[in-house]
Amino acid sequence: MSDRNHIYFASDFHLGIPNAEKSLERERKIVRWLDMVSENARQVYLMGDLFDFWYEYKKVIPKGYVRLQGKVAELCDRGIDVFFFKGNHDMWMFSYFQEELGVELISDELEFETNGKKFFLHHGDGLGDGDYSYKFLKKIFRNRICIWLFGILPNRVALGIAHYFSSKSRLANEKRDEVFDRDSEWLLHYCNDRVEDTPYDYMIFGHRHLPLDIELNNGGRYINLGEWIHHSTYAEFDGNDLKLKTFEK
Repeated sequence: MSDRNHIYFASDFHLGIPNAEKSLERERKIVRWLDMVSENARQVYLMGDLFDFWYEYKKVIPKGYVRLQGKVAELCDRGIDVFFFKGNHDMWMFSYFQEELGVELISDELEFETNGKKFFLHHGDGLGDGDYSYKFLKKIFRNRICIWLFGILPNRVALGIAHYFSSKSRLANEKRDEVFDRDSEWLLHYCNDRVEDTPYDYMIFGHRHLPLDIELNNGGRYINLGEWIHHSTYAEFDGNDLKLKTFEK
């Protein structure tokens, strides 16, 4: 077995869409990927929108996804550090994954340095200029009163509302984000603004759904991890360099 010195990053599994059959097929693929990376992984960062919808009641969680949960628990039990980021689709994660699986839950950004490389991680939603309506909604949805009000709805009503809106999402309707325009790539602009003050080597995000690896003004790199409905892409840091890869092309 290889030395455990690699770090892996993936995002936007969107489990639950477009239907149960395809979601289960994708979940099994993700578990195969986790099996592969566990051979040399020191840390695994799953960077948001793992589920297309998630709401965690005090004693109840959404049905399904047991294969992913079991595999993540296995990795944690083996001493591999696993991090879950809250995305815009699954921001209502609370304590379940920490208490039952052993992951570390990240609500916003995370910065760390390893092997002389400085990392900045964030799901990617609500950053940069513009999109003020979503930023306002994000504050509402993360408000404790809003969370409590949703939680007192009958399960059938609450989950019915959630699944209705989930079914209207771009990915649920097989729409892909394939267009890259440097002038309008807001996360790229956000990164170039941030590296003026802090010289990050790697700024890694999900949310955008398009796999991207672009050099920043300071020589660092903006990495977008893509999604797993069309791309199945992830990033691997081997201690020296970071590469964007595809699993089971």
